[in-house]
Amino acid sequence: MRRVLFLIVAGLLLLPVSYTSAGTSRPDVEPSPGGKVGSVAPEVSLKTLDGKTVSLSDYRGKVVLLNFWATWCPPCAAEMPSMERLNKAMLVYDFVMLALNVEENGAQVVPAFLKNHPHSFPVLLDSDAKAQKAFGVFRFPETFIINKDGVILNHILGAREWDEATTIDYLKFLAKG
Repeated sequence: MRRVLFLIVAGLLLLPVSYTSAGTSRPDVEPSPGGKVGSVAPEVSLKTLDGKTVSLSDYRGKVVLLNFWATWCPPCAAEMPSMERLNKAMLVYDFVMLALNVEENGAQVVPAFLKNHPHSFPVLLDSDAKAQKAFGVFRFPETFIINKDGVILNHILGAREWDEATTIDYLKFLAKG
């Protein structure tokens, strides 16, 4: 019972507390019913910046923080330092942070962005908007917390300080379970 209560309270703490960007990455991207809390995350395969293909299912057995972002999105850039600190705090846990860039020209614009905003977590390219459509993403940033079994536990709209103690404790709890 305490475990369930902790999960509920910690999950509520992940509700958005910051601002959101109201723009879409491209006018042709429509929200879809995918990516609902409580459902298995849609299977997507994407390229890394170095051309390697990875699938979301490659990370089963780990807690996944899946963040959709764009270089032109000020809230996305604002939350990246706290994402980096969270990523470093979670290195010894069954946890992975994936940043999905949603721009059609992501392969061209992301490397320059990363020179000014370096971080150690993987960046994936969703230039054809397949993952964006599968998850029903239309605001940026949008983030999904996915458990070790691939089930979406949280859907967060907007930027936030990811390295807050309650968030780190919640993710550690999930990663240990």
